[in-house]
This record gives sequence, structure tokens and C-alpha cells, in this order.
Amino acid sequence: MDKIRAWWRRHRPTARRLAQLYAAVLYNAHIRGFIEGKIYTGPAKAVCAPGLNCYSCPGAIAACPLGALQNAVAASASRPAFYVVGMLMLFGLTLGRVICGWLCPVGLIQELLHRLPTPKLKKSRLTRALSGLKYAVLAVFALLIPLIYAARRTPLPAFCKYICPAGTLEGAVGLLSNPVNADKFSMLGGLFTGKFVIMVAIFAACVFVYRAFCRFLCPLGAIYGLFARIALMGVRVDEASCTGCGACARACPVDIRHVGDHECVHCGLCIDVCPEKAISLKAGRVVLKGPEIAGREGGVAK
Repeated sequence: MDKIRAWWRRHRPTARRLAQLYAAVLYNAHIRGFIEGKIYTGPAKAVCAPGLNCYSCPGAIAACPLGALQNAVAASASRPAFYVVGMLMLFGLTLGRVICGWLCPVGLIQELLHRLPTPKLKKSRLTRALSGLKYAVLAVFALLIPLIYAARRTPLPAFCKYICPAGTLEGAVGLLSNPVNADKFSMLGGLFTGKFVIMVAIFAACVFVYRAFCRFLCPLGAIYGLFARIALMGVRVDEASCTGCGACARACPVDIRHVGDHECVHCGLCIDVCPEKAISLKAGRVVLKGPEIAGREGGVAK
């Protein structure tokens, strides 16, 4: 019994892992869609979930904010995108990239893949340089191309159509895995094959590189990163206690320069490693995870 308890203490899910699992289940709570192989199109789809979760997943009960943004930009020639932009601003101002670290199903998939026992590529100058690529992807595929095609009155959500691994896995594979959609295999062509190859490549990279998609390609993370300085919730440093030792940045698996910057996903790993106990996860002035809590729970980052 003691061995079982010791094993459970070492392997029990952390608060963050449970939050990721709950979010993934909640985003895809339309069980009937999985059974019938159909996309839910009810009134809840007018609202966006905070994390990256494909609209076309048979279980999705809400829209994807990135897909909604592209569709709004594509339709901007006839109506403004105030609603979607407002929703993204609300998520960014309240949660920021806490969404990436705690509430994104694709983030969870990447982390689980990275736990596979293989050699890992550690962060470096190269990964830090590549982390800027997601802003180019945001500008070109999520904004510029949809805007160009909007002027031609031809909607084109380019990131969803050509790149998004969530759309391929949750939408296409999710629907095609149901036998009722077997007749749709004849409709597949080069576009699906290309997207499937991209998805496999991205997820394969995540086995060796921590959160490769999130760090290098995700436009939604790029958007939320713009709110890093002003978001209500996030990992914060008590400047009076901080000695500037840099232990937090060295231990962080993503390419931060300092805790809470635009690359930080607020996973809370730094809470454990700070020798001065100067870091905590806060919502405004309310401490959600502090050094004392992290010590009792075994950390929040796994």
C-alpha cells in the first residue's frame, strides 16, 4: 500500500493538467456529435472557446477564436469584425497566455507527446529566433490572405485551410473516423493530404521539442502574447524579493527572456525553482498558486 501511495504522489495529475483535461472535455462536450458523426451548429457556436479547438470537431460546442477571426476578416468587406475582435480582447485582457498553458487542448496534446521517452532538443538561440515565426504566420495566414480574398468577395480562412493541425485532427479525422461518413473519403484530395502531412510533422516535432507548434507556429498564442503586460491573470514576480538569479528563465521550457513576457505560457514551473519564493500565479491581487501551495502539490507545470 505504501508503494502505491508513493507512486500516486509521484504521478498524480497536477492542478494544471486537470485544468487542461477539463477544458478539452468541456470544449468537446457534444457527445451526440461523435455518435452521429455530425457537427454541432446550435446557438453556442456563436461563442468562442478561449483555446484552439476546431469548429468542425463533431464534439465542439463553441467556435474556435482563430477560425472566427479569419472568417470575420474574410467577411470584412461587407461587415466589420467588432464581435470577434472584442471577444479576443476579452480573453486577452483577462487570461492572456494562461489560456495557452492551462486551457488549450492542442497544448495538452503537445505536452503529452513530449513525454514520450526520446532525446529532446533544448531551447537555444535557434528556438528563440523561431519563436517569432508565429507572428509572421498570424500576419500572413490569419490576417493578410483572408483580407486579400475578402476584397475579391471570396472568403478564405487560410490558416484553417492550409495549416491548422487542430482542424485536421479534430475536424477532418474526427469526422472521418465515424463510419457514417465513410462516403466522404472519396472527396479527399491533395489539400487534405498536404494538411495531414503538416499535422504529422508538427506533432512529430512536439515529441522532440517542447510545445513546438505553440512556440513557433500558433497565431492564437501570438495574439494572446500581445496582452502579456496587461492581462489580469498570469505568473507574477515579487520584485522586492527577486534577486535576479535567472533560475526561472533557465528552468523554463519555452523561450522567455523573463517571467510573464509574451512567450510565457504561465505554466508555473518557475514557482517551484525560484530560490527566493518570489513567483506566484495571480488573478489581479489574488494568489491562485504560490510557493507554499506549489510545494504541497508537487508543482503545477507537468
